[in-house]
Amino acid sequence: MLQIGDIAPAFSLPDADMETFDLAAERGRHHVVLYFYPRDNTPGCTLQAADFSDHEDEFARHDCIVIGVSPDDCLTHAEFRDQHGLSVRLLSDVETEVCRLYDVWQPKEVDGVKKMSVVRTTFVIDKEGTVRHALRDVAARGHVAGVFELVRNLEAEKRNGNRQEHCRNA
Repeated sequence: MLQIGDIAPAFSLPDADMETFDLAAERGRHHVVLYFYPRDNTPGCTLQAADFSDHEDEFARHDCIVIGVSPDDCLTHAEFRDQHGLSVRLLSDVETEVCRLYDVWQPKEVDGVKKMSVVRTTFVIDKEGTVRHALRDVAARGHVAGVFELVRNLEAEKRNGNRQEHCRNA
């Protein structure tokens, strides 16, 4: 299971416009909020995507991009985005390879039937590609505000860490 302090596994996936997003290309450029969600157009997933979209500018002010991943295909993502006016980038992981890589593809019991599903999970990855926070099995409501606080604190943590490192080397 991916832990805080691990390097986030690199991947490339297509988005709603069928353009490829490559996580490794963001290293050194942006912090990344990588959130996994079960399905487009469900109440919780719609709430979460709309909330991230509503606050995308605030994340951008902290050099952070927000990326959503689900097993839905690119066309479903495009319809979901357009129907709800979403601005965050939605990636298609139809084969669930990235979901498995991040250990969010897990058995879930629904109406007495076990099936595999995405567990709603958010990773905050810093500019160096290190997982700084892993929030598992989250509730959609109110989640974005908590994630934003974690992102807002990344630069302060980095400055404090560098200051401590400098003191140790002095």
